[in-house]
Amino acid sequence: MDSSSSKSDIEFECLPMFRVLKGGVVERIAGTETVPPSDVPQNGVVSKDVVISPETGVSARLYLPTAASPDRNLPLLLYIHGGGFCIESPFSPLYHPHLVSLVSTANVVAVSVHYRLCPENPIPIPHDDTWQAFLWAAAHSSGQGPEPWLNHHADFGRVFFAGDSAGANIAHNMAMRAGSTTQLSDVTISGIVLVHPYFGKNEPDRLWDYICPSEVHNPLFYPAADANLSNLGCGKVLIFVGGKDFLKNRGLWYYETLKKSGWGGAVEIVESEGEEHVFHLFNPDCLKAGDLIQKFASFMKLD
Repeated sequence: MDSSSSKSDIEFECLPMFRVLKGGVVERIAGTETVPPSDVPQNGVVSKDVVISPETGVSARLYLPTAASPDRNLPLLLYIHGGGFCIESPFSPLYHPHLVSLVSTANVVAVSVHYRLCPENPIPIPHDDTWQAFLWAAAHSSGQGPEPWLNHHADFGRVFFAGDSAGANIAHNMAMRAGSTTQLSDVTISGIVLVHPYFGKNEPDRLWDYICPSEVHNPLFYPAADANLSNLGCGKVLIFVGGKDFLKNRGLWYYETLKKSGWGGAVEIVESEGEEHVFHLFNPDCLKAGDLIQKFASFMKLD
C-alpha cells in the first residue's frame, strides 16, 4: 500500500487492480503502462492511434496487416479490453502484442477500443463509449469515413465483436444493441468471441455491486435476466473458459443460458484445461495461448 493511503483512507479496494480513497480519488495499482503504436511492421502488422471523440476521450488503436490490398477487403474486428471495467487500455503492453498476434494470424483489420474506465465513469459508460466507437467505425461502410484504413480495407459485411473478461461482457452487450437497432443497414455482425467472460450468475459480486450499485440483476451483467436475449444480433458465438479460471462457471452459465434462450445462432465453448484467467495475455508464448489464438482466428476466417 502507498504510504499516502492508510486503511482508514480507503473507501473501496479491489486488489490487485485499484483502490478508491475517501473523497473519490482512484489509485490504479495495475494496468497503467502503455506502449506506442508502430508504423514499422510487427509480425506483418502496422498500427496507429485515432481519436474518436475529443469531448469524451474515446479513442482506439487500429491494426492493419501490411499485406492488405484495396481489392480484397478483410473482416473487421472490434476488440474490447478487459480489466474489470476499471483498468487497462488498448495501449498496454498486454493488449498491444495480443492484437498484433490476432490480426496477423486471422488477417483482419482491428479497432481496439479505449473506453472511459470505472469507477470514475460508472456503468454503462464503458458500454456506451464502445458503442460510440462501433458507430464511428460503421460510418466507414460507405467508404467515405475519416479513416482510410477502414474505408479501403474493412469488409463491413463481416464484422466481429470480441473481448476478454469485462471486455467480453461489453462485446456481448454490443451484439445485443446491434440486434435491436435499425442504424446498421450496411453492416453485418457475423459473430462474437468472448474470452473468459465476466458476467453475473446467482451470487453477489463485490466489484460489480460497487461500480453499478443500483440494479442487482442488470441485464448488462446478468444475461439470464434479459428478456430479449434471443435477439442477440449475430449468427455465431465462440466462448473460451480457463480450467482454473475463477470465472469459468460464469462462462459455462452464459453458454447454457444462451442455448436455452431461443436465439437461433450457433454457440461453441472451448476450455483451456488447467489455465487461469486471461492466461494468454500473461503467457502469450505458451502452447495453449497459441491454440486460443488459432481457434479465435479460425472462427473469423470461416465466416
